[in-house]
Amino acid sequence: MDRSLCFLVLFSLTIGLAAGQQRIRDAGINTGVFPAGQWNAITDVDGVMVGHTTLIVADSIRTGVTAILPHGGNIFTHKVPAAVYVGNGFGKLAGSTQIRELGNIETPIILTNTLSVPTGMNALIQYTLERNADVRSVNAVVGETNDGYLNDIRGQHVREIDVFRAIEKAGTGPVAEGNVGAGTGTICFGYKGGIGTSSRVLPMDQGGYKVGVLVQSNFGGDFMISGVPVGRILRENTDGSADGSCMMVIATDAPVSERNLERMAKRAIMGLARTGGIASNGSGDYVIAFSTANENRIVMNSGRLYFPKYLDNSQMTPLFLATIEATEEAILNSLFAASDMTGRDGHTIRALPVDKVMKILKERGIGKN
Repeated sequence: MDRSLCFLVLFSLTIGLAAGQQRIRDAGINTGVFPAGQWNAITDVDGVMVGHTTLIVADSIRTGVTAILPHGGNIFTHKVPAAVYVGNGFGKLAGSTQIRELGNIETPIILTNTLSVPTGMNALIQYTLERNADVRSVNAVVGETNDGYLNDIRGQHVREIDVFRAIEKAGTGPVAEGNVGAGTGTICFGYKGGIGTSSRVLPMDQGGYKVGVLVQSNFGGDFMISGVPVGRILRENTDGSADGSCMMVIATDAPVSERNLERMAKRAIMGLARTGGIASNGSGDYVIAFSTANENRIVMNSGRLYFPKYLDNSQMTPLFLATIEATEEAILNSLFAASDMTGRDGHTIRALPVDKVMKILKERGIGKN
């Protein structure tokens, strides 16, 4: 099949998944205290957009690209406050040092596989140069996890056009999850992982702010749901391996400084821990957090001074909890939405056996009766 035709077929499939995908709330499991937003996705934060390019070609290419845009304008000229937190640094997050130094991001965030990070950077540089005259420095932000068990990662099949397509097709509303985009070839707790997302909305007396999280799950540990050791009860995939990685992206409309965004990013690791992730020696667990609050965008050449408005430290606790809850649910959604995948050298990874999981949870009074 022609590569471009293959893309078009797969992109249509990705869009269709958004409406009918299985999610943990479909099973009656609501994790946490705060309610989810309309889409229960990172796109519940106004202006945030997500796009995927999914590459499933022949019997060995199982990879892709996921793009997260903080807003639909020119991100380079209207930068947003941002922070990075590293739970365990066995990975590659391009652009992280400048985010830490300057406290903002100036490009879309790209997620892909480990050996395609340079391609993602080249594409983001070209994307930015085409939209901004006289630019001579671009901090391209690209994260990754290693999908080499299912994907012919050494073939480096992601191309710049695949990154451009993910950005161009990014939109608001429901977000496709599971075997899509950067999650096409990933594995989580020995089952098929992938892209997952979730959101939380604070009560009006706590600001009414929204927090959305998107994850690329590709890690292991002691799999749990609502405190139940599901992995041990199933007695499947118990070889003790916990290596892998998880990329976590947090968006909020709360007017939060880069310092407090980093504090929110730290709480995402707590959400990962709730699912049984342990940030093992060979795991790259990275969190990027950004705020879309209009009053705090950093406008290029707007003058020597600007006057941001930030929440006081005392107002951060609800945002911390929202981050933990949305991260946990996003990871679980990545598992519930995924399906069986066969890839490189005939390797097959099964989807989470949802019926068995629900039986285990129901026996403990969790989920639909």
